Order: sequence, then C-alpha cells, then structure tokens
Amino acid sequence: MTEVLRENTGDGVILLRLNRPEVLNALSLSIRAALAEHINAADADPGVRAIVITGDERAFAAGADLAELRNRTVHDTQFKASRVAWIALEACTKPLIAAVNGFALGGGCELALHCDIIIAGESAKFGQPEVKVGIMPGAGGTQRFLRATGKYQGLRYLLTGDMIPAPTAFTLGLVSEVLPDAEVLPHALKLAGKIAALPPLAVAATKEVATLGADAPLATALNLERKAFQLLFATEDRDEGIAAFLEKRKPKFTGR
Repeated sequence: MTEVLRENTGDGVILLRLNRPEVLNALSLSIRAALAEHINAADADPGVRAIVITGDERAFAAGADLAELRNRTVHDTQFKASRVAWIALEACTKPLIAAVNGFALGGGCELALHCDIIIAGESAKFGQPEVKVGIMPGAGGTQRFLRATGKYQGLRYLLTGDMIPAPTAFTLGLVSEVLPDAEVLPHALKLAGKIAALPPLAVAATKEVATLGADAPLATALNLERKAFQLLFATEDRDEGIAAFLEKRKPKFTGR
C-alpha cells in the first residue's frame, strides 16, 4: 500500500495524504522517507506553488511508530534515517499547509508544526505525549511548540503530555484556524489555491524572511527583509503585478 498519496488538485497545488489508517498514520521510517521524497520533488517542481498535507478523519498522524522505537538504541542509525522528512520540510521553499482532523500527537504534532499554516477541525486534538513513555519530543516539538505558545503555556502541556483540543490550540497560538471537521480539507485547498495564484518569488521570499527572521535579532531580521524586498524589484512578476493593478485586470504571474 502506498503510504503517502499524492494528488495534483490543479492550479499549482498538490495534496499529500498520509495513508496508514490502520495505525492512525503513525510515522514509520518508510512513511517519513516517502513524505521526504514527495516534498523534495514538489519543492523542485516550478509548477508546484503550494503543498497541503493531511491524514484522514481519525488522525492527521498519531505520532511516531512505537513498534520501531521500542528496540532503538542510543547509537542507532535509525535516528539519522528518521530525520529525512524533517530535513525536507525545513528546507522546503513552497508554502506548506497542514489540514488536521483527529489526532496530531507526538511526531504528528511536530509534522503540523513544520508547516506554515495549520487548519484544524473542531474535534482535532494536538499534543506532545512523549514524556508519558519515558522520552521527549525529538523533532522540534519543544522548540516550535514553545515559540508558538510561550514558555508557561507550552510547558504546561509538554511536561504533562496532555492532549490539547483544537479550540484551546487556537487560543494558545498553535493553529491558524479552527473549522467544522468536514470543512478542513476544502478550506485548506482553497487557501493553498489562493496562495498559489500569487507571485511565487514574492511568496517564497516572504516565507524565507519570516522563518529566518524569527530566530534572528530584530536588526538582522529587518536587514534580511529590506534586502529581499529590494531584490523583488528585479522580477518580471513585480512588473506584471503593478501593471495589472493599474490596468484593472487579473495578473498572470510566471515566477520570473
């Protein structure tokens, strides 16, 4: 069975669907490798302008595959192999949108946190329960979680492993929007299509500067922004966007 299904939805958007329903889309090494392959291919494809990642109605991804972790040792080569998906997601220049229904726990929560936008269903549940089995988040769960929520809100959940209902996750700043479950994927695809219709160089620059600037001193981040802003004035899309606005017509962006 194909563990990650790819669907071209049109207009520069692709949908990646995790497909291990029998184990709530647990993130085995094989599913991570498949996800990395799809992400890298999409990032290299100029026809792809936005990526939506989802699971099914029961689970986005319920965490790492504990059956694989059970026999892992401290020097196990699987630690390196398990990072391939995270490396691909971190390096991806295209906007990533997580469409979350059901459980997004452990590695599944970390997968969502690697995305740029998170759309959650009302019944979705997030969390980092690793502490309950004697380990801790290992793919950014402590760092991305705290950067989204702040120390005191974040540690309340990281140290207990408690699950976070979607409305609470929204209040904490973990998710972008909360919608009725049935509306999550259609809305995520619509949002991806809206982004895909915009000039891709400007979108990529915005994502890059926002991501790099978050971990930089303000002066450095502002300098990154100014440089990126200036470079966009050398693009054909800048010319097309301004011309279309002044001529009151729909622009056609080419990514040049």
